[in-house]
This record gives sequence, C-alpha cells and structure tokens, in this order.
Amino acid sequence: MPVYQPWCHGNLTRSKAEDLLSKAARDGSFLIRDSESIQGAYALCVLYQNCVYTYRILPNEDKKLSVQASEGVPIRFFSMLPELVEAYYSPNMGLITHLQYPVQREEDVDEEPESNSLPPQLPPRNFGPNDVKESPEQACKSLSDTYLMRLQHMDIVPEEHQLAIQEYFRNSIYSDAEHLQNGNPNLPGLKKLTLSICKNVNSEIFRILPALEVFNRTLDQQLSPGIAHFGKQMSVDSGQSVSFRLEQLTKLIYAIEDKAKSAIFDSVGYEGGHRNSLIPVVTFEVKQESLGISTKMFLKVDVESGKIYFKKSKDGPEDKYFVHNKILQLVKSQKMHAKLVIVVETEKEKILRREFVFDDTKKREGFCQLLQQMKNKHSEKPEPDMISVFIGTWNMGNAGPPHNIDSWFHCKGQGKTRDDTADHIPHDFYVIGTQEDPLGERDWAYTVKGVLRDITNISFKQVAIHTLWNIRIIVLAKPEHENRISHIFSDSVKTGIANTLGNKGAVGVSFMFNGTSFCFVNSHLTSGSEKKLRRNQNYVNILRFLSLGDKKLNPFDITHQFTHLFWLGDLNYRVEFPSTEAEYIVTKIKQQQYQELLNKDQLSMERNDGKVFLHFDEEDITFPPTYRFERETREKYAYTKAKATGTKYNLPSWCDRVLRKSYPLVHVNCQAYGCTTDIMTSDHSPVFASFEVGVASQFVSKQDPNSAPQGGIQIMNCVATLFTKSKTKFFIEYHSSCLEKTVKTTEGENTELTDGSIKVWFGNQVQLTPIISDPEYLLDQHILICVKSTDCDESYGEGCVALRAAQFCYTEFHITLTHHGEKTGVLTGGIQLHTSEVKTTEKLYDFIKIEKDDPVTSKGKSSDFNKFSITHAHDISNPSYMSYKSGNVIDKGWSYSMPPKSLPIAGQGGKDCKKGSYDVGTRSPTGKPFTPTGEDEKSEMFDNPLYGSMGKSHGWGKDQNLPEKDHLTPPDPMFTSSKPADADSDRPPMPTPRNRSFTCSEGKPPPSAPASSLSIAHKKPVVPSRSEGGMITSRPPLPAKSQVTKPRDYRDSSELPSKHRPPARPGQPQPNKDTHPEVPKMGRPVK
Repeated sequence: MPVYQPWCHGNLTRSKAEDLLSKAARDGSFLIRDSESIQGAYALCVLYQNCVYTYRILPNEDKKLSVQASEGVPIRFFSMLPELVEAYYSPNMGLITHLQYPVQREEDVDEEPESNSLPPQLPPRNFGPNDVKESPEQACKSLSDTYLMRLQHMDIVPEEHQLAIQEYFRNSIYSDAEHLQNGNPNLPGLKKLTLSICKNVNSEIFRILPALEVFNRTLDQQLSPGIAHFGKQMSVDSGQSVSFRLEQLTKLIYAIEDKAKSAIFDSVGYEGGHRNSLIPVVTFEVKQESLGISTKMFLKVDVESGKIYFKKSKDGPEDKYFVHNKILQLVKSQKMHAKLVIVVETEKEKILRREFVFDDTKKREGFCQLLQQMKNKHSEKPEPDMISVFIGTWNMGNAGPPHNIDSWFHCKGQGKTRDDTADHIPHDFYVIGTQEDPLGERDWAYTVKGVLRDITNISFKQVAIHTLWNIRIIVLAKPEHENRISHIFSDSVKTGIANTLGNKGAVGVSFMFNGTSFCFVNSHLTSGSEKKLRRNQNYVNILRFLSLGDKKLNPFDITHQFTHLFWLGDLNYRVEFPSTEAEYIVTKIKQQQYQELLNKDQLSMERNDGKVFLHFDEEDITFPPTYRFERETREKYAYTKAKATGTKYNLPSWCDRVLRKSYPLVHVNCQAYGCTTDIMTSDHSPVFASFEVGVASQFVSKQDPNSAPQGGIQIMNCVATLFTKSKTKFFIEYHSSCLEKTVKTTEGENTELTDGSIKVWFGNQVQLTPIISDPEYLLDQHILICVKSTDCDESYGEGCVALRAAQFCYTEFHITLTHHGEKTGVLTGGIQLHTSEVKTTEKLYDFIKIEKDDPVTSKGKSSDFNKFSITHAHDISNPSYMSYKSGNVIDKGWSYSMPPKSLPIAGQGGKDCKKGSYDVGTRSPTGKPFTPTGEDEKSEMFDNPLYGSMGKSHGWGKDQNLPEKDHLTPPDPMFTSSKPADADSDRPPMPTPRNRSFTCSEGKPPPSAPASSLSIAHKKPVVPSRSEGGMITSRPPLPAKSQVTKPRDYRDSSELPSKHRPPARPGQPQPNKDTHPEVPKMGRPVK
C-alpha cells in the first residue's frame, strides 16, 4: 500500500496477531493481516472481551473488497482497505464491536551487516537495462578500471591472450553494455574474445568429433537419428558458442563411457542392470563363543554372487556357505554393540542361530550394510522398499573446493562414520547443500558428478539444482531410479536484510520417489551469536513461504506435506558461552569432551523449548564444532577477529547441521553423522550424514479389483484442544493421496477451558473411502488432519496419523497439532481400518532386528519370555527411526495405544486384537514354522515396532486399570472383529463409550437431560443461541455460527447422515460437557 497504515500487518501469522491483540487488552482493538488461506485476501482481527474475532476480507472480480462472515455482516464493497476500515469505525455494522484502536506492528530488528566489515557479497549479475540507462559511461568506466586492475595481479598468460583480454576491458565492454541497454542479451564483444582465445579448441573439436561420433554409434545397439546428425549440426553452425560445443562434447564422452561400461559388464555376465558399481569381496574376522570357549572365525561376504562363507581360517576351504535367500535375519545385540546373531536356514529347512562378536561396532555395521546390499541386489521385488540417502552440507567460505573431497562422500572423518568395508556401497541419492558457494551451477554440478563417478563408478543423474545467490542445493540419483522420480519442485526464500536480500535464506527441492514424497531444504540463517531470535524467525519464514510439493496441501507447511523432510545447512546457532571462556572451549574440544558444550548449544536449547524444529530429530553429535577454523588447518580455531572497535569473538560452534522429520511409523535410520578433517579451504568443515529410508512402491494390487471388497477407514471420537483466543467454530479436513477426495466434518462443539484454550468435540464418526483397499497398500499410507475455522477457513493446527497403527484393531491416537512450526494444540481420537485379510510382504528393513540381551539367561537354556516383557508395550519406539538414543528421546508429536502385533500364519487374518509374541525363533520370513537348533537361547526382542513389540506380555495387564477416555464411542459394528469381545479373555478392554453432550450457552446453567432421552442418540440436540443466557440482545451478531438453532454448513461439504452416529448405550448416564475431565493422552507419548 502506498501510504503506511498502522493497522496493516502484512504477512503476520495468526498466532502473532492474537498475541498483539491480547497485549492491547482493549475491546475494539483491531489489526488487518494477510489471509493464510486465500491469496490476495485479508483477515480483520478484532478483540472483544479477551477473545479475538476474525473476519475475512475478500476481493471480488472487480477487486472490490468486502467483509464476509458466516452470517450477520451485511455485504458492502470498498475500493481500498483504508476506506473499509473507516466505515467499520461506525457502530452497528455487523461486527462483534466497532473498530476503535488500531494495533501497530512491532518493529522487526532487521539483520545488519557486521560493523567495520564488508557488506554481504552480491551474486554475480549482468548489467540490467535500467542500470545502464542511468549512467552507462560512468558504470562501464568503473567496471573497466576494476577488471583491468585485477588483471595486473593475475598469473602471466600468453601475450596474445593477455592483449585480447585487455582490449575487451578497455573497449568492447562498452559495446556489450550498449547491447544490454537496448534489450539485446547477446554480448558480441565477449563472444569474439572467447572465439579468439579458444580458436585452437574449436579446430580440435571439429577434428576429433567425427571419430567420437563413430565410436558412440558403434556402441549403440540401434542407431539414433539424433546422434547421426549431431556432427553435421556442429560443423555447419559456426555461430554456436564454445561453451555449448564443449558441453556437448563432454556429454558425448560421458555417454561413450557409460555405454562401454555397460557393454563390458554385459559381456562378462554381470546382471546388475544400472548398478555399474561392483562391490569387492570383503572378509571379516570375528569371534564365536561355544560352551564358554572363544573361537576365531572368518565371515567372507560376496555381494555380487550373493553368498556368505563361514570359514575357520582366512585361507581355509569355502565349502560352508549360505546363499542370500537362506540368510533369514540379522539380530543386533543392544547390550554388546559388537555382537551380531545371524539366523540362516539349512538345506533340511532347519534354522541355525549363530552368534558372532566383531572387532567393534563400526565393523558390525559395515557387515550389516553389505548383507542388506546383498539382499537388495538379489531381491526378486520389482521395486525397492528401502533406499539410502547421503546428505552433505558445507559453507565453502567463498573459496573453491580442494582437488580431493572424496572423504566427504565416503563419510570419513570424525563422529559417526562408515566402516571402510562400506566404501564401495553407493547411495541411491546424494543431496549436497552449500553456502557461500563461489562456483557456478555448472561448475559445481560437474565437480560433484566427477567425484561420484570416480568413487562409485556410476554416472549419477541430476534430479534438480537450485541456487539463491551463494546458497545452493543439488540432488543426484542413481540412473536406475530415473523413472521412479516424478513431481519435481524447487523454490527459495530470502531472509537477508529486510527479507529482501538472498545472502541469507533457503533453497529447497521436493519430489516423489514411487509412492513416497521427499523434501530437502538447505538454509543459511542469520549469523552472530547474539541473533538467536532472528534465526528462529528465519526458520518460521522459510516454513511459511517455501512453496514445494502438492498444491492441494496448501493448508500444510513442509513439515507435514512430505513423508520424509531433511533440513540441512549452516544454521548458524552458536555455543552460548561468554567470550572469556574461549580457551576453555578449545581445551574441551581437544579433550573430545563435547557434552558440556552441547548443553549450551543454542539450537538444542531452542528445540528443547519448542521454539524451532518442533518434532525434528537429529543424530547424536560426536564430532567437534565445525566452525570457525583457520583455513588450511583443522588444528586451530580462529575464534577472534580484530576490528577497529575491538576484538570480535566467533566461538567454536556446531553451525552446520542435518535434521530430519518423517511421518509416524516409517523407517528412517541414521548410519553416519560427522564432519571431515582433510577439507580445509573454508573456515567451516563439511558435514555428512547418511540414512536408510523406507519407501513405498507405486502399488499394483494382487487382488481382482472386481472381487476385492470395498475397504474403509473410520475415524471417531475426535477431541481437539486448541491454544487460541479466537471466537469461532471449527471443523476438520482429512487429506491423503489414498483418499478419493478431501473429506470435511461438520463443525464441532466448543467449550472454553479455564486456561484460555478451547476444547472442541467432533462427535460424529467419519468414514473415509480409500482408492485402493488392499491392506499392503493402505498400511503404508497416512492421513493428514487439519483443524480449520469456519469463518476464515484458516488452519489452527495440523497433524498426521499412520494407518499402520490401526493394522489389527481400533487404535486410539494422541497427536500434537502444529501450525507454522508452532504447537497450537492436541488432538485425540480413534482410528479403525477395514480391509481384506492378505499377508503383507516382508520389507528389506525388517531384515535387521535389535535384540535386548537377557542378563540372567544361562548358557544353552531358553529364557522365560514372560519374565522380561517390554515395559511400555504400547510405545511406538521404532529403532529404525528413533535410533535407540541413550538419553532423552525427543518428543515425536504423536503416540498410539497400539496392542502388540500377533503374527498371523499365512492366510490367517489379524483382525482379532490379541496379545502375542513375535519371535524370530518361531517363524521364518518364508512363512515356514521352524525351531532354532544349535545356540537356540531365546531372548527378548525389539522387533521392528512398526509391527509391535517382541515380548509375549505387554502393557494390558489384567490388574491394570485404564483411565477412562473422555467422550469415546465404540467402533462401528462393521469394523469390529467377528469374534465376540467376551470370548477373548486376552483382548484389551475397550474404553467406555460416552454419548455426545449438549452444547450449553454462556451464562446459563446446562439443562439436565432426562434418562429417557438418552436412547435417542441420532437426534442432534438443539444448540441454544449465544444471545440467550444473559447476553445483551441488541449486540450485533457474532462471526461464528452459533446463533442459529439448526447449524448449516457454509463450506459446501456434505454433512454426515445421522445414521453414521453411534447409538448410545441404554441407561448410559449423560455427563455434562462442562464437567468433562481433561482428555488423557492416548497411550504414552514419546518423549
């Protein structure tokens, strides 16, 4: 707007608007902000009686503005916002109260350049027409002088080339500037110079190109018309730039290399397809204990042939081996980190369980990764269910990379690193984020691809590259995945000075890999130890304005839109110590005593307070601070900088980080997290991380679509507690790629709590119809939940529920609602899945389990499973994504009251919610029951808790009293088990159902319902209007739809028919809603 208006707050968040109005604390205080749900619309926020009322201001086709509410506000049109505001200063205009006191915006303290230091480095750019037009001669003269001065300090080049460059800077640069001024993007002077310098290169290209084309066409099985005419186009069109010719030549040479390698691999019978990287045979020296005697053994792993050899000596016979499909399970010991159990199947279908102890944990991890690679390589599955992702972040300090950066991509250095035996295992994806990157996109992409080609022998395909000034992200993938990747998006957000400069900000890339969505964000946040709050605001702005992924999910930010979100970069959070402690910090680093320093890490403290990266996870940091080193050494931290005003301190800090956030109950396991020690061109060390990640395939059902029964997802008993002062009604939206369409509920019933929050009951059961009913497909899906207001259609909180949680029976969930990275409430409810009974395929990531050692098990005897049950059977503490950290586990934002999985026999359904054991010693992955022989001592297992716990006993003890859930309704009969509840004594007790309670008007005691009326549950109770119960009748109507006795839906969503409402139990007492206890957490939340 041309004129500054104090009440206009631009893109202020809804929660911040409520805070500002609450601080104003005067009825009639107001402000206008941008709408979060509709582009180009506004939201008018008014304070009355300590509640915030929000009205939408919408433009029509003629761009006329009008205030709109559910009801009660007459439609009037205005040309501009000031005119609209002026009109609503008058009383009786339909608002809750007339506008009186504009609330001014809080001034943001913009990031300022450090005093006495250079301003932010600007990105290279051409002269724009406007720039040249203002003072072309002066600008070009200055530029010419600058470049000529630089040229004097450069290394000596051949005289003819030096004269040509000087001539360009003295004269030709002016003609190029004129061309730009006139709108011609070509630079004839520059083109003439490059042709002059590269004339020998041109002649060489024309000389060697025909030979290379002949070689390339010879390698082709079928001649390509495009390649056949390639040489003729190059030779005829002499006007093409040298850079274009070189690029085409480079691509041609790469194509020749790839084809030649493929041909050679095919000729020797290699069946790796696109896997052009051969993994050498690796032998591990281990110890095997038998009858208390330790014996040296050798395990030889041949990934390419798919065999593992058990040898008593390194050069001994290789007659005892197992093929990949006979290796059933790897079981890691949790107590002894170097111990591993290998479960194999013999020719006589007997199961052997062999225990080995490796030299260290890293060797054991290397062995497991090789075995997983073997299983994946020889799998008969058409699509992968697990991939590996490398993530690297490096602030390059405006200096080019050294010649050798292999250690970065090999995850070598300090911290959690990969074993040497895993060096030859290539990742499926490489995601590299850089900050203060001085290279161009082509140069950096060429460098990274070249490094990967050298160390993996694979020519990786570029998925995406995106740059904001000197912040860059590039995503590369194996060639075999090219057809599995789709829906690629990239975007950037500036957070520099006044949020307009791109020296700070973020770049992001998102895509689909078969049925799984990925997002990668590389950010460079505000620098300076004292600017922690500014960094927090940077994070929020990136969440709000980074536009990636499915546009249908616009109510959700990137923390909810993607199955897997990885956030990397120079986050610039510092260690919060006084500058006088600098030497103490350096001493602690040299002693590798990091914990005391990490306790003062700003990012960790802000995360623990829930201010940034809510529900993100980060692997334990076991490497030294990556900033601020003296360049060309990693032995000394340069933590002081001399200034005219004194000494500035940059204490050693973990500025460079990798965090992640994934949907509930999906597989993510961090295999490496550390920094390099030999890349020293910058004052930052590169940071690496690698993950194994579960993915879902593009599903093809095994069932006949005509005969397959229609499945269903039922969500019920939803109660939301929202931390807001808004006076409005709410409804829920359900989004998912597995649903035919977005589903909206009818509005809920509000109750204001004493702490200022609002509890909303969504009493109706909601039936969601999936597009595919096959359970193998549905168990990989998630439902996104968004609680919205009826007045402004804006989100008040989002969350996610995994359908896998309801695999076997009705399951209660408790999820934290967030909006723009801030906790806005909690939602509890129940979910039930109704599908056919089909045996699901075992996932590759289920191949490795984690075993909790039994300290009292005697040698050669079985342990008692009932003795050592898992303490919290209903916790979803999946080792694959929780990583079994020692210490406090960060709250994931969700929990489920899941009973343990009872492993069904092939063809047997899992409908009944029974307790049961899931023991590797009772069943093979092939479906054959077996009994372990040899070292068959049983121990309590942590199975992959995507499917529940391993122990036989669980948290549903007979003497355990479950807390009564608030406002619960029994599941629909069509979703319940066919077996009567009382016939299964082991079945967990269902929560007591509760009927929907009446809504009571303010100031009036709730009516007591007669017992006879309780049976008529399908009849919706009449909601008294707010004007009754002591309210002044002449007061203008509210924006919320609480005045009509029969609610209507203004969102064009079909109301659920009354038949979907659960019948009340006869004789069930009707509790008053105002006296409802707080809803307890469903299950134990992960902390």
